[in-house]
Amino acid sequence: MTDPLHTDLLDLAQEAARRAGALLRDGRPADLAVAATKSSPIDVVTEMDIAAEKLITGLIADRRPDDGVLGEEGAATEGTSGVRWVIDPLDGTVNYLYGLPTWAVSIAAEQDGETVVGVVTAPMRGETFHAVRGRGAWATGAWDGERRLACRPAPPLDQALVSTGFNYVADVRAHQADVARRLIPLLRDIRRGGSAAVDLCDVAAGRLDGYYERGLHPWDLAAGDLIAREAGALTGGRPGERPSGDLAVAGTPGVFEPLQRLLEDFGAWHD
Repeated sequence: MTDPLHTDLLDLAQEAARRAGALLRDGRPADLAVAATKSSPIDVVTEMDIAAEKLITGLIADRRPDDGVLGEEGAATEGTSGVRWVIDPLDGTVNYLYGLPTWAVSIAAEQDGETVVGVVTAPMRGETFHAVRGRGAWATGAWDGERRLACRPAPPLDQALVSTGFNYVADVRAHQADVARRLIPLLRDIRRGGSAAVDLCDVAAGRLDGYYERGLHPWDLAAGDLIAREAGALTGGRPGERPSGDLAVAGTPGVFEPLQRLLEDFGAWHD
């Protein structure tokens, strides 16, 4: 049965993502500069991250003032409705700063602690991905209408194309590079796109066989994780655990488990 609340949350998430994506795409100043740093001098925030989050949170506050919000750039309210929005207004900030196209707006809605709606829009790719729990994953892009997403049939692991990302803290990056060095001979290849949300959607769309990363935050994961799962992918963290800051793994069935085991063996979750 279709839940009217989930439909309303999806509509609002799509509107907010569309408006924020247009702001970021069309409002990017030619002299865009770093406004602040987070975990390290290379983990940056631009004025546009902040503006996009204000647009999204303002729209949510106007339409659903009793909801909670968790945003990457500081938005945090508890709410009383049982619904919480988890927002990354600009996932892939360094790509955006350099004018590379792989960046996205990611918006998820949780109900009683479970993600029920996810929307990821990648304006420079002209694509928007969305999912409602139990209703599958869908995308719009350079094709007519909405397309239902399905992850790829599982190849042997040595023919799997896997994406990852790297932390901005130097010693963590060095450890992640060592894990990638050990993985590369066992896979078809590794990609590094620069946006966790886009990577998860590319698993959903059958463009990647798998993805893993250490050090992600809830706003990096929430929407893309739901979209990947609704497209038939498996997601998790360390064996038996949910995706977390220690480790997030996604993959087509048949790739997910051997990839997860290798990451555990290689200690991908710690220094």
